[in-house]
Amino acid sequence: MTERRAILSGSTFEEQIGYARAVVDGDWVHVSGTTGFDYSAMTIADGVVEQAEQCLRNVGAALAEAGCGFADVVRVRYLLPDRDDFEPCWPALRRTFGEVRPAATMMVCGLADPRMKIEIEVYARRAG
Repeated sequence: MTERRAILSGSTFEEQIGYARAVVDGDWVHVSGTTGFDYSAMTIADGVVEQAEQCLRNVGAALAEAGCGFADVVRVRYLLPDRDDFEPCWPALRRTFGEVRPAATMMVCGLADPRMKIEIEVYARRAG
């Protein structure tokens, strides 16, 4: 039987909505769309770059708890309400994914809270 385990970040959204920050399913790690909230304080920065950097810290923490890291990411999705906010995030995204080169998609869409300027979702495969 395949291992399936939920990883929780402590975000109040996880409890209110009923989801996990990530799910480990065998070698696969599915990280939910993750925003720029600092979940320990439930605060969020105003700027998109700061939010992107916090998203990456949040995603990185979930990956680490799952037993892998950014080098294991095979797919990333970027969700932003404003397409003009994407390019300012590129340096932070390149620092994280530049050597990894996962498949990537950027979509313009509304997010759950108007303070949110970016959401990042990843899939990773743990080394067997």
